[in-house]
Amino acid sequence: MPRIIVTTDPSKRIDDAPVLLDERVHAVHVSTDHAAAQLVERLTWAIKDAERAERPTRTP
Repeated sequence: MPRIIVTTDPSKRIDDAPVLLDERVHAVHVSTDHAAAQLVERLTWAIKDAERAERPTRTP
């Protein structure tokens, strides 16, 4: 089954790399402009969350 998985880079985190998106995909997910746009929107959210998770945390 095809999948899209977005995770942080495991080499940049000491602990387990979080999975921000793990979704089964089918051709129907790109069969219309609307369906494809929804998939791209979910993918965009996951990528932004992964980038945010990879940023160094500031400690005072």
